[in-house]
Amino acid sequence: MGLTGLGLLEAISSLAIPPAHAGQIERSMRQSSEKSHLITLFLCGDVMTGRGIDQILPHPCNPILYESYVQDARDYVLLAERMNGPIPKPAALSYIWGDALAEMASHAPDLRIINLETSITSSNDYWPKGINYRMNPENIGCLKAAAIDCCTLANNHVLDWGYGGLIETLETLEANGIGYAGAGRNYDQATAPKVMVLPGKGRVLLFSFGAGSSGIPARWAASRRRSGINLLTDLSTHAVNRIAEVIDNYRRPGDIVVASIHWGGNWGYRIPREQRRFAHELIDKAGVHLIHGHSSHHPKGVEIYHGRPILYGCGDFINDYEGISGNEQYRSELGLMYFVSFEVDSKNLAAIELTPTRMRRFRVNRASREEAEWLKQLLDREGGTLGTRAVLHENNTLSLRWV
Repeated sequence: MGLTGLGLLEAISSLAIPPAHAGQIERSMRQSSEKSHLITLFLCGDVMTGRGIDQILPHPCNPILYESYVQDARDYVLLAERMNGPIPKPAALSYIWGDALAEMASHAPDLRIINLETSITSSNDYWPKGINYRMNPENIGCLKAAAIDCCTLANNHVLDWGYGGLIETLETLEANGIGYAGAGRNYDQATAPKVMVLPGKGRVLLFSFGAGSSGIPARWAASRRRSGINLLTDLSTHAVNRIAEVIDNYRRPGDIVVASIHWGGNWGYRIPREQRRFAHELIDKAGVHLIHGHSSHHPKGVEIYHGRPILYGCGDFINDYEGISGNEQYRSELGLMYFVSFEVDSKNLAAIELTPTRMRRFRVNRASREEAEWLKQLLDREGGTLGTRAVLHENNTLSLRWV
């Protein structure tokens, strides 16, 4: 979800192998063997490549905005530079991912999934909703640079530049071999999963849903004759039953099913009772293996329910919010990379590894020790009633534990 308000207004004013190397090779071989028995997914929270982020890339859009406080997207670049120093312009297409690229290479996930909360379009047909994100289609290489496999699109910014902007988004992703779910040219396409085949390991079905509680206009819902998103009008048991029917139409034995949901507001750690019940029912009645929640600007608690992970809110991952004051207590500049692993044969949850990050100069950086400790305390506090806690390692990464 977009950010605005008084805080923004204020921010403007050789063969011989040495023993050490041999040990590294042995560890690498062991890790490779372990990974062959696992399906690992990389997930993160909102990736917002519009506005200021788009302006530092090689092919920026027209910077005009229709916000109450900012009318030029380049102002967001100036705010970030005022806080943390110069940002390269134009930046390389890989620049925004920063340390995340090496981290993904190290974990070697089978799939890389993001919630893309930006329209990829040159359309000027903005939706009058106050905050509008768009990235020039010529900057699509920023997603390819991170080898993103699939984007979830059922969110409150993908139609920021109209139905034509949505179609251009879909066409750009398709032309560049990047999968998507949660939006489409009609209802059937919007509600269909992205089916991803992992040779020798099976299939992953990714469904994407957007709830009205995240600020999605009701008119954005896809219909039989109109493009749009896969909108959840409520979180009722009836909605779960409908979702279960759709999943059953696509599921094969041995599939892993992921439900990615854009829900709730920007700030606050409380998990509404209806969200928790809905998540539980998706697992119990629809056979979902993983719930990937997002919309909050900061990470929230994680629950393991009947051996299935529920990431209630993954927080922002890439955005242009540097220099904007307000809600500092949530430290929204801090994020997490989620690496969720399942056993290939049983599809049971095997591990959840987390890499703490920090956005600085519009780039993802590895978090410091203090920042990683802060995120550990957050996960422990918010996960306490959900039966989870985090373990902090010497390299500032985290592992999730559950009972």
